[in-house]
Amino acid sequence: MKTPALLSAAALTTALLAAPAHAAVTQWGACLPGEGIDPRQECTTIEVPMDYSAPGGPSVTLAVSRIKTARPEVRRGVLLIIPGGPGSPGLNRPSTLVKKLPQEVLDRYDIIGFDPRGVGKSSPVSCGLAPADLSLTRLKPYPDAAGGIAENAAWSRRIAEACARNGGPLIRHISTRNHARDIDRIRVALGEDKISYWGVSYGTYAGAVHATMFPGTTDRVVLDSNDDPDPHKVSRQWLANYAVGVEDSFPDFGAWAAARDSDYGLGADAAAVRRTFLDLAARLDREPLAWPGAKPEQQLTGNLLRETLLNALYSTANYPMLAGLMKAALNRAELPTPNQPEEAALQNTAAHAGATMCNDIEWPNSIARHEQQVKRNRVVYPLTAGMPVNLGPCAYWPFKPAEKATRISSRGPANVLLIQNLRDPSTPYSGALKMREAFGQRARMVAVNSGGHGVYLANGNACGDRTVTDFLVTGHLPARDRKC
Repeated sequence: MKTPALLSAAALTTALLAAPAHAAVTQWGACLPGEGIDPRQECTTIEVPMDYSAPGGPSVTLAVSRIKTARPEVRRGVLLIIPGGPGSPGLNRPSTLVKKLPQEVLDRYDIIGFDPRGVGKSSPVSCGLAPADLSLTRLKPYPDAAGGIAENAAWSRRIAEACARNGGPLIRHISTRNHARDIDRIRVALGEDKISYWGVSYGTYAGAVHATMFPGTTDRVVLDSNDDPDPHKVSRQWLANYAVGVEDSFPDFGAWAAARDSDYGLGADAAAVRRTFLDLAARLDREPLAWPGAKPEQQLTGNLLRETLLNALYSTANYPMLAGLMKAALNRAELPTPNQPEEAALQNTAAHAGATMCNDIEWPNSIARHEQQVKRNRVVYPLTAGMPVNLGPCAYWPFKPAEKATRISSRGPANVLLIQNLRDPSTPYSGALKMREAFGQRARMVAVNSGGHGVYLANGNACGDRTVTDFLVTGHLPARDRKC
Protein backbone atom coordinates (compact mmCIF):
# COMPACT_ATOMS: atom_id res chain seq x y z
CA MET A 1 0.00 0.00 0.00
CA LYS A 2 1.31 3.46 -0.87
CA THR A 3 1.68 5.78 2.10
CA PRO A 4 2.38 9.51 2.34
CA ALA A 5 5.87 10.71 3.10
CA LEU A 6 4.97 11.74 6.65
CA LEU A 7 2.03 9.88 8.11
CA SER A 8 -0.78 11.65 9.86
CA ALA A 9 -0.82 11.56 13.65
CA ALA A 10 -4.11 9.67 13.65
CA ALA A 11 -2.92 7.01 11.22
CA LEU A 12 0.27 6.27 13.10
CA THR A 13 -1.36 6.36 16.53
CA THR A 14 -3.93 3.82 15.31
CA ALA A 15 -1.16 1.61 13.94
CA LEU A 16 0.85 1.70 17.15
CA LEU A 17 -2.10 1.12 19.43
CA ALA A 18 -3.20 -1.86 17.36
CA ALA A 19 0.27 -3.46 17.48
CA PRO A 20 2.26 -4.99 20.34
CA ALA A 21 4.42 -2.53 22.26
CA HIS A 22 7.62 -3.61 20.52
CA ALA A 23 6.23 -4.18 17.03
CA ALA A 24 8.00 -2.33 14.25
CA VAL A 25 6.36 0.50 12.40
CA THR A 26 5.07 -0.98 9.15
CA GLN A 27 3.76 2.17 7.48
CA TRP A 28 6.83 3.47 5.70
CA GLY A 29 6.50 5.52 2.56
CA ALA A 30 8.42 7.64 0.11
CA CYS A 31 9.97 10.75 1.62
CA LEU A 32 8.98 14.20 0.48
CA PRO A 33 11.00 15.16 -2.61
CA GLY A 34 14.20 17.04 -1.95
CA GLU A 35 17.67 17.60 -3.31
CA GLY A 36 20.04 14.74 -2.66
CA ILE A 37 17.52 12.29 -1.20
CA ASP A 38 18.52 8.72 -1.94
CA PRO A 39 15.68 6.75 -3.57
CA ARG A 40 16.15 4.02 -0.95
CA GLN A 41 15.30 6.40 1.90
CA GLU A 42 11.87 5.81 3.43
CA CYS A 43 9.98 8.05 5.85
CA THR A 44 7.36 7.71 8.55
CA THR A 45 6.18 9.54 11.64
CA ILE A 46 5.67 8.55 15.24
CA GLU A 47 3.77 10.28 18.01
CA VAL A 48 5.35 11.00 21.41
CA PRO A 49 4.03 12.91 24.42
CA MET A 50 4.69 16.63 24.37
CA ASP A 51 5.03 16.43 28.16
CA TYR A 52 6.29 13.07 29.41
CA SER A 53 4.97 13.83 32.88
CA ALA A 54 1.47 13.92 31.33
CA PRO A 55 1.60 11.08 28.77
CA GLY A 56 -2.14 11.26 28.11
CA GLY A 57 -1.92 14.90 27.04
CA PRO A 58 -1.05 16.49 23.68
CA SER A 59 1.45 14.70 21.45
CA VAL A 60 4.33 15.75 19.19
CA THR A 61 5.06 14.31 15.77
CA LEU A 62 8.57 13.02 15.10
CA ALA A 63 9.60 12.58 11.47
CA VAL A 64 11.79 9.48 11.06
CA SER A 65 13.61 8.05 8.05
CA ARG A 66 15.61 4.95 7.22
CA ILE A 67 17.72 3.28 4.59
CA LYS A 68 17.60 -0.46 5.19
CA THR A 69 20.60 -2.71 4.93
CA ALA A 70 20.85 -4.53 1.64
CA ARG A 71 22.10 -7.63 3.53
CA PRO A 72 19.46 -8.59 6.10
CA GLU A 73 21.25 -11.88 6.75
CA VAL A 74 24.10 -9.98 8.52
CA ARG A 75 21.95 -7.18 9.96
CA ARG A 76 22.69 -6.34 13.59
CA GLY A 77 20.10 -3.62 14.14
CA VAL A 78 19.70 0.11 13.62
CA LEU A 79 22.22 2.96 13.70
CA LEU A 80 20.45 6.19 14.65
CA ILE A 81 22.11 9.44 13.61
CA ILE A 82 21.66 12.07 16.36
CA PRO A 83 22.13 15.54 14.82
CA GLY A 84 23.92 18.45 16.44
CA GLY A 85 22.90 22.00 17.08
CA PRO A 86 20.79 22.12 19.11
CA GLY A 87 18.39 22.75 16.27
CA SER A 88 19.92 20.87 13.35
CA PRO A 89 17.60 18.67 11.26
CA GLY A 90 18.51 15.03 10.69
CA LEU A 91 15.72 13.52 8.62
CA ASN A 92 17.78 13.23 5.45
CA ARG A 93 21.08 12.24 7.06
CA PRO A 94 20.75 8.62 5.88
CA SER A 95 20.85 9.81 2.25
CA THR A 96 24.04 11.74 2.97
CA LEU A 97 25.76 9.08 5.02
CA VAL A 98 25.17 6.08 2.77
CA LYS A 99 27.63 7.77 0.41
CA LYS A 100 30.28 7.90 3.15
CA LEU A 101 29.80 5.00 5.57
CA PRO A 102 31.91 1.89 4.93
CA GLN A 103 30.03 -0.98 3.31
CA GLU A 104 30.67 -3.22 6.31
CA VAL A 105 28.70 -0.75 8.45
CA LEU A 106 25.91 -0.37 5.88
CA ASP A 107 25.62 -4.16 5.71
CA ARG A 108 24.99 -4.45 9.44
CA TYR A 109 22.63 -1.57 10.17
CA ASP A 110 19.53 0.17 8.97
CA ILE A 111 20.61 3.83 8.96
CA ILE A 112 17.99 5.90 10.81
CA GLY A 113 17.53 9.66 10.66
CA PHE A 114 15.09 11.97 12.40
CA ASP A 115 14.26 15.58 13.04
CA PRO A 116 14.29 16.23 16.80
CA ARG A 117 11.12 17.56 18.39
CA GLY A 118 10.55 21.15 17.33
CA VAL A 119 12.84 20.90 14.27
CA GLY A 120 12.11 20.63 10.56
CA LYS A 121 9.28 18.18 9.95
CA SER A 122 8.90 17.30 13.65
CA SER A 123 6.32 19.82 14.93
CA PRO A 124 8.63 22.80 14.27
CA VAL A 125 8.75 25.79 16.61
CA SER A 126 9.43 29.45 15.91
CA CYS A 127 9.69 32.49 18.13
CA GLY A 128 8.65 34.81 15.30
CA LEU A 129 11.76 36.95 15.65
CA ALA A 130 12.20 40.21 13.78
CA PRO A 131 14.63 39.83 10.86
CA ALA A 132 17.18 42.12 12.52
CA ASP A 133 17.29 39.75 15.49
CA LEU A 134 18.35 36.88 13.23
CA SER A 135 21.73 38.36 12.33
CA LEU A 136 24.64 36.03 13.06
CA THR A 137 26.09 38.42 15.61
CA ARG A 138 22.78 38.45 17.47
CA LEU A 139 22.26 34.70 17.53
CA LYS A 140 25.57 34.51 19.36
CA PRO A 141 25.87 37.25 21.99
CA TYR A 142 28.73 39.43 20.76
CA PRO A 143 29.22 42.58 22.85
CA ASP A 144 29.52 45.93 21.13
CA ALA A 145 32.82 47.20 19.73
CA ALA A 146 33.85 48.65 23.09
CA GLY A 147 32.84 45.53 25.03
CA GLY A 148 29.53 46.92 26.29
CA ILE A 149 26.57 44.57 26.75
CA ALA A 150 23.60 46.94 27.08
CA GLU A 151 22.39 45.97 23.59
CA ASN A 152 22.79 42.29 24.47
CA ALA A 153 20.60 42.72 27.54
CA ALA A 154 17.86 44.47 25.54
CA TRP A 155 18.03 41.90 22.75
CA SER A 156 18.04 38.98 25.18
CA ARG A 157 14.93 40.18 26.97
CA ARG A 158 13.20 40.79 23.63
CA ILE A 159 14.02 37.28 22.38
CA ALA A 160 12.88 35.58 25.58
CA GLU A 161 9.59 37.48 25.49
CA ALA A 162 9.07 36.64 21.80
CA CYS A 163 9.62 32.94 22.45
CA ALA A 164 7.18 32.97 25.35
CA ARG A 165 4.63 34.81 23.23
CA ASN A 166 5.01 32.99 19.91
CA GLY A 167 6.60 29.63 20.70
CA GLY A 168 3.41 27.82 21.67
CA PRO A 169 3.19 25.14 24.37
CA LEU A 170 5.95 22.99 22.83
CA ILE A 171 8.62 25.61 23.56
CA ARG A 172 8.45 24.63 27.26
CA HIS A 173 9.01 20.93 26.53
CA ILE A 174 12.11 21.07 24.34
CA SER A 175 14.95 19.77 26.49
CA THR A 176 17.75 17.25 26.26
CA ARG A 177 16.06 14.84 28.66
CA ASN A 178 12.94 14.87 26.48
CA HIS A 179 15.19 14.44 23.44
CA ALA A 180 16.59 11.30 25.10
CA ARG A 181 13.08 10.02 25.82
CA ASP A 182 12.14 10.61 22.19
CA ILE A 183 15.12 8.51 21.10
CA ASP A 184 13.90 5.68 23.25
CA ARG A 185 10.39 5.99 21.75
CA ILE A 186 11.96 5.77 18.29
CA ARG A 187 13.71 2.57 19.39
CA VAL A 188 10.42 1.09 20.55
CA ALA A 189 8.60 2.15 17.37
CA LEU A 190 11.33 0.49 15.29
CA GLY A 191 10.83 -2.76 17.20
CA GLU A 192 14.36 -2.84 18.57
CA ASP A 193 15.33 -4.09 22.02
CA LYS A 194 18.55 -2.07 21.83
CA ILE A 195 19.69 0.86 19.73
CA SER A 196 23.06 1.94 18.39
CA TYR A 197 23.69 5.57 17.54
CA TRP A 198 26.23 8.06 16.29
CA GLY A 199 25.84 11.50 17.87
CA VAL A 200 27.82 14.51 16.65
CA SER A 201 28.39 17.80 18.53
CA TYR A 202 25.24 18.52 20.59
CA GLY A 203 24.24 14.99 19.57
CA THR A 204 27.02 13.74 21.86
CA TYR A 205 25.35 15.30 24.88
CA ALA A 206 21.91 14.06 23.82
CA GLY A 207 23.41 10.60 23.29
CA ALA A 208 25.19 10.69 26.63
CA VAL A 209 21.99 11.68 28.40
CA HIS A 210 20.15 8.82 26.66
CA ALA A 211 22.93 6.37 27.60
CA THR A 212 22.58 7.51 31.23
CA MET A 213 18.78 7.44 31.36
CA PHE A 214 18.37 4.22 29.35
CA PRO A 215 21.67 2.31 29.70
CA GLY A 216 20.09 -1.11 29.23
CA THR A 217 18.70 -0.27 25.79
CA THR A 218 22.01 0.91 24.28
CA ASP A 219 24.01 -1.30 21.95
CA ARG A 220 26.96 0.54 20.36
CA VAL A 221 27.33 4.25 21.11
CA VAL A 222 29.64 6.56 19.11
CA LEU A 223 29.95 10.15 20.37
CA ASP A 224 31.83 12.42 17.95
CA SER A 225 33.07 15.95 18.87
CA ASN A 226 32.02 15.91 22.46
CA ASP A 227 30.28 18.52 24.57
CA ASP A 228 31.39 19.21 28.13
CA PRO A 229 28.62 17.54 30.23
CA ASP A 230 29.10 19.63 33.41
CA PRO A 231 25.64 19.23 35.03
CA HIS A 232 25.95 22.56 36.83
CA LYS A 233 26.54 24.60 33.65
CA VAL A 234 25.67 22.46 30.59
CA SER A 235 24.96 24.89 27.71
CA ARG A 236 26.56 27.82 29.56
CA GLN A 237 29.82 25.89 29.40
CA TRP A 238 29.31 25.00 25.73
CA LEU A 239 29.10 28.69 24.94
CA ALA A 240 32.12 29.50 27.11
CA ASN A 241 34.12 26.78 25.36
CA TYR A 242 34.01 28.66 22.05
CA ALA A 243 36.74 30.92 23.45
CA VAL A 244 39.00 27.94 24.08
CA GLY A 245 38.12 26.14 20.85
CA VAL A 246 38.81 29.11 18.56
CA GLU A 247 42.18 29.68 20.21
CA ASP A 248 42.99 25.97 19.85
CA SER A 249 42.00 25.96 16.18
CA PHE A 250 43.28 29.29 14.83
CA PRO A 251 46.92 28.17 14.44
CA ASP A 252 45.80 25.64 11.81
CA PHE A 253 44.24 28.39 9.74
CA GLY A 254 47.20 30.67 10.44
CA ALA A 255 49.67 28.10 9.12
CA TRP A 256 47.49 27.44 6.06
CA ALA A 257 47.19 31.14 5.22
CA ALA A 258 50.89 31.78 5.85
CA ALA A 259 51.77 29.06 3.35
CA ARG A 260 49.69 31.04 0.81
CA ASP A 261 50.89 34.52 1.74
CA SER A 262 51.61 35.27 -1.91
CA ASP A 263 47.92 34.64 -2.70
CA TYR A 264 46.22 36.36 0.24
CA GLY A 265 48.78 38.66 1.86
CA LEU A 266 47.72 37.85 5.42
CA GLY A 267 51.18 37.18 6.86
CA ALA A 268 54.28 35.07 6.39
CA ASP A 269 53.75 32.94 9.49
CA ALA A 270 50.86 31.94 11.76
CA ALA A 271 51.64 34.66 14.31
CA ALA A 272 51.54 37.31 11.59
CA VAL A 273 48.20 36.00 10.31
CA ARG A 274 46.82 36.24 13.83
CA ARG A 275 47.95 39.87 14.11
CA THR A 276 46.38 40.62 10.74
CA PHE A 277 43.08 39.13 11.84
CA LEU A 278 42.99 41.01 15.16
CA ASP A 279 43.95 44.29 13.53
CA LEU A 280 41.36 43.87 10.79
CA ALA A 281 38.60 43.01 13.28
CA ALA A 282 39.47 46.07 15.34
CA ARG A 283 39.39 48.26 12.23
CA LEU A 284 36.01 46.86 11.23
CA ASP A 285 34.76 47.59 14.76
CA ARG A 286 35.51 51.25 14.04
CA GLU A 287 34.75 51.34 10.32
CA PRO A 288 32.40 48.59 9.09
CA LEU A 289 32.32 47.85 5.37
CA ALA A 290 29.18 47.65 3.30
CA TRP A 291 28.40 44.04 2.40
CA PRO A 292 25.76 43.89 -0.33
CA GLY A 293 23.79 40.65 -0.19
CA ALA A 294 24.37 40.02 3.51
CA LYS A 295 21.03 39.64 5.26
CA PRO A 296 19.84 40.80 7.68
CA GLU A 297 23.18 42.46 8.49
CA GLN A 298 24.28 44.81 5.70
CA GLN A 299 27.81 45.53 6.94
CA LEU A 300 30.93 43.55 7.63
CA THR A 301 31.65 44.47 11.24
CA GLY A 302 34.41 43.22 13.48
CA ASN A 303 31.96 40.89 15.17
CA LEU A 304 30.69 39.50 11.88
CA LEU A 305 34.29 38.77 10.90
CA ARG A 306 34.80 36.99 14.23
CA GLU A 307 31.66 34.91 13.70
CA THR A 308 32.82 34.09 10.17
CA LEU A 309 36.13 32.92 11.63
CA LEU A 310 34.39 30.66 14.13
CA ASN A 311 32.31 29.02 11.42
CA ALA A 312 35.24 28.74 9.01
CA LEU A 313 37.35 26.86 11.54
CA TYR A 314 34.87 23.96 11.42
CA SER A 315 36.56 22.64 8.27
CA THR A 316 39.68 23.31 6.19
CA ALA A 317 37.34 23.48 3.20
CA ASN A 318 36.22 26.88 4.56
CA TYR A 319 39.71 28.38 4.78
CA PRO A 320 39.76 29.87 1.25
CA MET A 321 36.45 31.65 1.92
CA LEU A 322 37.76 33.21 5.14
CA ALA A 323 41.11 34.18 3.63
CA GLY A 324 39.40 35.67 0.58
CA LEU A 325 37.07 37.72 2.77
CA MET A 326 39.97 39.02 4.84
CA LYS A 327 41.96 39.92 1.72
CA ALA A 328 39.02 41.81 0.24
CA ALA A 329 38.34 43.66 3.50
CA LEU A 330 42.00 44.61 3.93
CA ASN A 331 42.07 46.04 0.43
CA ARG A 332 38.58 47.54 0.69
CA ALA A 333 37.68 45.58 -2.43
CA GLU A 334 34.31 44.09 -3.29
CA LEU A 335 33.39 41.52 -0.66
CA PRO A 336 32.49 37.97 -1.79
CA THR A 337 28.81 37.05 -1.77
CA PRO A 338 27.90 35.53 1.60
CA ASN A 339 26.39 32.06 1.84
CA GLN A 340 23.49 32.34 4.27
CA PRO A 341 20.66 30.07 5.41
CA GLU A 342 17.05 30.88 4.65
CA GLU A 343 15.16 32.96 7.22
CA ALA A 344 12.70 30.16 8.00
CA ALA A 345 15.57 27.82 8.87
CA LEU A 346 17.16 30.49 11.08
CA GLN A 347 13.84 31.07 12.86
CA ASN A 348 13.48 27.36 13.58
CA THR A 349 17.08 26.87 14.69
CA ALA A 350 17.06 29.94 16.92
CA ALA A 351 13.86 28.85 18.68
CA HIS A 352 14.92 25.24 19.17
CA ALA A 353 18.46 26.06 20.27
CA GLY A 354 17.22 28.72 22.68
CA ALA A 355 14.59 26.43 24.17
CA THR A 356 17.03 23.56 24.67
CA MET A 357 19.74 25.70 26.23
CA CYS A 358 17.33 27.60 28.47
CA ASN A 359 15.15 24.66 29.52
CA ASP A 360 18.07 22.41 30.44
CA ILE A 361 19.44 24.70 33.15
CA GLU A 362 18.94 28.09 34.79
CA TRP A 363 21.24 30.93 33.72
CA PRO A 364 22.38 33.87 35.87
CA ASN A 365 20.92 37.26 34.90
CA SER A 366 23.24 39.75 36.62
CA ILE A 367 24.30 42.38 34.08
CA ALA A 368 27.19 43.50 36.29
CA ARG A 369 28.47 39.93 36.56
CA HIS A 370 28.37 39.46 32.81
CA GLU A 371 30.09 42.80 32.21
CA GLN A 372 33.02 41.66 34.36
CA GLN A 373 33.15 38.25 32.66
CA VAL A 374 33.16 39.83 29.21
CA LYS A 375 35.87 42.31 30.17
CA ARG A 376 38.21 39.56 31.40
CA ASN A 377 37.41 37.19 28.56
CA ARG A 378 38.18 39.78 25.88
CA VAL A 379 41.71 40.09 27.24
CA VAL A 380 42.45 36.38 27.55
CA TYR A 381 40.65 35.28 24.37
CA PRO A 382 40.72 38.23 21.96
CA LEU A 383 39.68 36.22 18.89
CA THR A 384 36.12 35.87 20.24
CA ALA A 385 35.95 39.29 21.96
CA GLY A 386 33.95 38.23 25.03
CA MET A 387 31.04 36.60 23.20
CA PRO A 388 31.38 33.18 24.87
CA VAL A 389 30.65 34.47 28.39
CA ASN A 390 28.13 37.16 27.52
CA LEU A 391 24.52 37.44 28.59
CA GLY A 392 21.86 35.90 26.32
CA PRO A 393 18.13 35.15 26.19
CA CYS A 394 18.34 32.39 28.81
CA ALA A 395 18.99 35.09 31.43
CA TYR A 396 15.40 36.25 30.90
CA TRP A 397 13.77 32.94 30.01
CA PRO A 398 10.30 32.96 31.61
CA PHE A 399 10.14 29.20 32.28
CA LYS A 400 12.01 27.33 35.01
CA PRO A 401 13.66 24.04 34.01
CA ALA A 402 11.21 21.20 34.64
CA GLU A 403 14.05 18.88 35.70
CA LYS A 404 17.64 19.05 36.85
CA ALA A 405 20.29 18.52 34.22
CA THR A 406 21.52 14.95 33.87
CA ARG A 407 24.78 13.92 35.49
CA ILE A 408 26.39 11.58 32.98
CA SER A 409 27.03 8.26 34.69
CA SER A 410 29.57 5.45 34.54
CA ARG A 411 26.84 2.98 35.46
CA GLY A 412 25.96 0.80 32.50
CA PRO A 413 27.58 -1.36 29.83
CA ALA A 414 31.05 -0.59 28.49
CA ASN A 415 29.79 0.31 25.01
CA VAL A 416 30.65 3.99 24.47
CA LEU A 417 33.35 5.16 22.05
CA LEU A 418 34.28 8.86 22.08
CA ILE A 419 36.18 10.32 19.14
CA GLN A 420 37.58 13.84 19.28
CA ASN A 421 39.78 16.22 17.32
CA LEU A 422 42.54 17.79 19.40
CA ARG A 423 41.80 21.23 17.90
CA ASP A 424 38.04 21.64 17.65
CA PRO A 425 36.70 25.23 17.48
CA SER A 426 33.29 24.39 18.97
CA THR A 427 33.70 21.42 21.32
CA PRO A 428 37.32 21.65 22.46
CA TYR A 429 39.38 18.68 23.60
CA SER A 430 39.45 20.01 27.18
CA GLY A 431 35.66 19.70 27.36
CA ALA A 432 35.67 16.26 25.73
CA LEU A 433 37.97 15.03 28.49
CA LYS A 434 35.19 15.90 30.94
CA MET A 435 32.82 13.65 28.99
CA ARG A 436 35.42 10.88 29.05
CA GLU A 437 35.80 11.25 32.80
CA ALA A 438 32.05 11.18 33.39
CA PHE A 439 31.62 7.85 31.56
CA GLY A 440 34.51 6.18 33.38
CA GLN A 441 35.00 2.55 32.40
CA ARG A 442 31.93 2.60 30.15
CA ALA A 443 33.96 4.46 27.52
CA ARG A 444 37.18 4.77 25.59
CA MET A 445 38.37 7.88 23.75
CA VAL A 446 40.14 8.20 20.42
CA ALA A 447 41.95 11.56 20.20
CA VAL A 448 42.75 12.58 16.62
CA ASN A 449 45.57 14.99 15.79
CA SER A 450 43.43 17.27 13.65
CA GLY A 451 41.50 20.49 13.66
CA GLY A 452 37.89 21.04 12.70
CA HIS A 453 34.51 20.01 14.05
CA GLY A 454 33.45 16.45 13.27
CA VAL A 455 35.83 13.49 13.20
CA TYR A 456 34.51 10.17 11.87
CA LEU A 457 34.66 10.18 8.06
CA ALA A 458 35.21 13.96 8.20
CA ASN A 459 38.94 14.68 8.08
CA GLY A 460 40.63 11.73 6.41
CA ASN A 461 42.28 10.32 9.53
CA ALA A 462 42.50 6.61 8.69
CA CYS A 463 43.37 5.56 12.24
CA GLY A 464 40.36 7.30 13.78
CA ASP A 465 37.99 6.15 11.04
CA ARG A 466 39.15 2.53 11.31
CA THR A 467 38.71 2.52 15.09
CA VAL A 468 35.09 3.69 14.86
CA THR A 469 34.28 1.34 11.99
CA ASP A 470 35.75 -1.64 13.86
CA PHE A 471 33.69 -0.77 16.93
CA LEU A 472 30.45 -0.49 14.96
CA VAL A 473 31.14 -3.78 13.17
CA THR A 474 32.53 -5.86 16.04
CA GLY A 475 31.42 -4.06 19.21
CA HIS A 476 34.94 -4.30 20.65
CA LEU A 477 36.20 -1.15 22.40
CA PRO A 478 39.94 -0.47 22.30
CA ALA A 479 41.69 -1.83 25.37
CA ARG A 480 42.69 1.70 26.33
CA ASP A 481 42.29 5.29 25.12
CA ARG A 482 44.01 5.86 21.81
CA LYS A 483 45.70 8.71 19.96
CA CYS A 484 45.61 8.87 16.18
